[in-house]
Amino acid sequence: MEEVLKIVNDIKNGNIKPIYFLMGDEPYFIDKLSDYMEQNLLSEDEKGFNQTVLYGRDVSIEEIVSTAKRYPMMAERQVVIVKEAQDLSKNIDKLESYVDNPMLSTVLVFCYKYKTLDKRKKMTKSLDKVGVVFESKKLYDNQVGDWIKRVLSAKNYTIEPKANAMLVEFLGADLSKINNELEKLQIILPKGSTITPKQIEENIGFSKDFNNFELLNALGSRNQLKAYQIAQYFSDNQKANPLVVTTATVFGFFIKILKYHGLKDRNPKNVASALGVSPYFLKDYDLALKNYPMRKVSQIVTTLRELDIKSKGVGANGLATSDLLKEMLFKIFN
Repeated sequence: MEEVLKIVNDIKNGNIKPIYFLMGDEPYFIDKLSDYMEQNLLSEDEKGFNQTVLYGRDVSIEEIVSTAKRYPMMAERQVVIVKEAQDLSKNIDKLESYVDNPMLSTVLVFCYKYKTLDKRKKMTKSLDKVGVVFESKKLYDNQVGDWIKRVLSAKNYTIEPKANAMLVEFLGADLSKINNELEKLQIILPKGSTITPKQIEENIGFSKDFNNFELLNALGSRNQLKAYQIAQYFSDNQKANPLVVTTATVFGFFIKILKYHGLKDRNPKNVASALGVSPYFLKDYDLALKNYPMRKVSQIVTTLRELDIKSKGVGANGLATSDLLKEMLFKIFN
């Protein structure tokens, strides 16, 4: 995030490089940077003759270089953006001669998603010297909540911890999907609003009472009635609540409890960091720690591994989802 802001601020301050190579597993930051450049490197009057958008599947490296070597028309620079540049990965090394001698009146932008250049190669090192090589890395699940807060804060919104956790639970680390849902909420809610679980449920379609987040809460507090109610809801709504996702989520929860049992330093800040959870939810893990001794947690983890195999159809003997969920809860609570 900081590197993205630095690139944007450099452009705003007139420190514009001749080549930007945006690569990596997280497409969200690549799209944001390329969109910013597409919108802001040239004025509207200059874009007609001086801005070209190409797609990797439709062009060759030679054609890109030829386009980049043109001179701008009635403007200080031209901008050439190559989207889906990962389709050129087999021949990307052919770019080396241009990297060694780029047109300083051209800003050449590559959007190289889901792949990276070999940083040991001469071309990558040369790119880093003459331009910007930005690697867009996937956020871990425990980093997404803070990212959501930062994105909303920049637009004068806040979000309740539970609502934040619901977004992460249902959308994972897919930043583009999360951003799309946040933008929907920002259309509906006035600036300065705090996004609540109810608004998430009403406008995005997630149930605030029957979801994996609430299931973990019920398991941690040993609230059997609530856990079985949620399991029934999941059985009735299997498409929105796949069994493999539920078992993986519950497995991850108990792995964290097992890790918690093994921690010597129980300082809340250290525990939150070690478990990869928000300090806000630490009280839920404290309660689960008291309710499940280490030996029991080890048994549960073994049970969940077996159930995960069954949820994928191996050795389930035709058991329905509802039966597998009930089996999981019975073995956890007993």
